[in-house]
Amino acid sequence: MIFEKTLMTLAAAAAIAAAAAVGVVSAAFAVYAVLVPLVTPAGAAAIVAAIAALIVAIAGMVAARKVEGHRHQQQAPPQAGFDMTGRIVEIVRDRPLMSIGLGLAAGVFALKNPTLTATLAKAFLDPKPPQR
Repeated sequence: MIFEKTLMTLAAAAAIAAAAAVGVVSAAFAVYAVLVPLVTPAGAAAIVAAIAALIVAIAGMVAARKVEGHRHQQQAPPQAGFDMTGRIVEIVRDRPLMSIGLGLAAGVFALKNPTLTATLAKAFLDPKPPQR
């Protein structure tokens, strides 16, 4: 009796998982079919992959927040100077969706302006000349 109930539960879970997989694949094909006339087939596939990655990232963040249980850790005492890295980490921790949006916007901006991106990268990555 218990074994039979366990098997039925597993079969129901497998059927639900299969239905969800079929739904996700169907939705991906539908988005691809809508995008193909607007962009190239490779572009449409890339957009569908980006949408899937965004959904996975959001689901991961939601799951991580549930697992974390919103534990508040002790804040370190404020430092004497302005700590840019610490401030950025704090913003990403407090507002993950906003930081994802800002990251995507910065990526689009970098793709649209490659000369500016190269100039900024050179400014930050070039070693400083030795001081005399």
